[in-house]
Amino acid sequence: MPIIAQEAHKPTDESRRMVESTSGLGLPHEQIAILVGIDDKTLRKYYRAELDLGKAKANGQIAKTLFSKATSGDTTALIWWTKTQLKWAETVKQEVTGKDGEPLLTGIQVTFVKPDESSPA
Repeated sequence: MPIIAQEAHKPTDESRRMVESTSGLGLPHEQIAILVGIDDKTLRKYYRAELDLGKAKANGQIAKTLFSKATSGDTTALIWWTKTQLKWAETVKQEVTGKDGEPLLTGIQVTFVKPDESSPA
């Protein structure tokens, strides 16, 4: 069976805008490629800059919104920011004690019992 040559993909201004915007929305490359009508390898070959730019713009907008919420006193945003950006962590300290708060007993007691010689083994 003869191999039919395909024309190389030619990006257009419209396809570049669509790739950038859908990348910014977080669509996987495979789905963006379907929208453009190419496979994901071709998408990455011809649209690498748009894929990266769309994601960077979206991340920048999200970071700007998060920063705004945190600096205006949103507790959840503040907690998230300190954990991810300042590497703060919640710690749980758990202490194990013996009865009534006494130290744990750490010894082992072994008791040997002599078998009853009158019973069969």
